[in-house]
Amino acid sequence: MRQVVLDTETTGLKIEDGHRIIEIGCIELVNRKITGRHYHQYINPQRAIDEGALAVHGITNAFLMDKPIFSEMVEEFIQFIYGAELIIHNASFDIGFINYELSLIKNKWQPLNEENTRITDTLHLARQLHAGQRNTLDALCKRYTIDNSQRELHGALLDANLLAKVYLAMTGGQGSLFEELQRVDQLIQNAEERSVVKLQTRQLHILKANSEELLQHSEQLQKMREKGKCIWDQVITE
Repeated sequence: MRQVVLDTETTGLKIEDGHRIIEIGCIELVNRKITGRHYHQYINPQRAIDEGALAVHGITNAFLMDKPIFSEMVEEFIQFIYGAELIIHNASFDIGFINYELSLIKNKWQPLNEENTRITDTLHLARQLHAGQRNTLDALCKRYTIDNSQRELHGALLDANLLAKVYLAMTGGQGSLFEELQRVDQLIQNAEERSVVKLQTRQLHILKANSEELLQHSEQLQKMREKGKCIWDQVITE
């Protein structure tokens, strides 16, 4: 199962005002494990960044001047996410901006939707699990004890990495079930090895029968011989 955790940064909040994507970050998960593969790209939006957005992510127009425009990097981006389930916090925002960018490239790219892409919104999921509580990415990191101390400003790749850990925590634990089973197997194996060592080093005490017990044993064997059922004699002769 391949999933891609995705985040974007933009010049502002509203597509209706002509705002554009300036950064995309993606983290790959395969079978609920972070693989280390990622996609990251800054993008020249060809328009000014709102002051409010600048305060959130700190990305300036000057920094983006020499970066590719969306149409120049879109194919590599689509190839990375192709066929994967997308994991996004507040998915309608990011998907809306991605589809707006795709619509500006005439007659080439279809929008991302439920018909061609499976999308999981972690904000919706968090609201189901933690109704009535704050479910921002920072709040979820705190709730699931995920270190977000480096998140002084928003960043698409940084936030995607944090969201990947939050998603794994929200949907069944902070790691793979297979890793947990392997850990349990190792604990069992270690316990068995310790038991064997203890058994090997333990001194066994041999208790011998005293004279009275030997006499009682002989008398019991004689009674069995008289009845013709003394199997003990057969064992000794064999």
